[in-house]
Amino acid sequence: MEYVLIVLSAIFLLAGLIGCIIPMIPGPPLTLIGYCLVFFIPETVIPAWYVIFFWTILMVGITILDNLLPAWGTKKYGGTKYGMWGSIIGLFLGISFFPIGLIAGPFLGAFLGEKISKQNNHAALKAAFGSFIGLMTGVVLKLIVCIILTYQTIALMPSLF
Repeated sequence: MEYVLIVLSAIFLLAGLIGCIIPMIPGPPLTLIGYCLVFFIPETVIPAWYVIFFWTILMVGITILDNLLPAWGTKKYGGTKYGMWGSIIGLFLGISFFPIGLIAGPFLGAFLGEKISKQNNHAALKAAFGSFIGLMTGVVLKLIVCIILTYQTIALMPSLF
């Protein structure tokens, strides 16, 4: 039974790391599931409840933040509300055109939103670039957190081999 749990945990951890790059897969929640599966293995040292609570809150926060960062980047680079909404809509529409749409969706959405609000091409491209920076920031944050949790999960596993 221990081996089944270790394999399941490893699958969830790997899927979580892949999900950090591919937005259609919820990376942080899958990593958290892989982390929690280890607790059912006998001889595993289970961390205190507040450590588990911390990771849960962090994973929920990272997931929410990841969806808001493209709009934040648009605003930070001078975009209007039209560009922010375009970035959000582009992110969700871009999922349909995997993998290029995941990067191009927020960028094009922010650009088109800015053009709708009568911005010139320079301002629209600047806002679209901000959306791209926000998207990449979310990916990097998810990767960092999921790699740290994966490392901690591996450290918790008992030496069964």
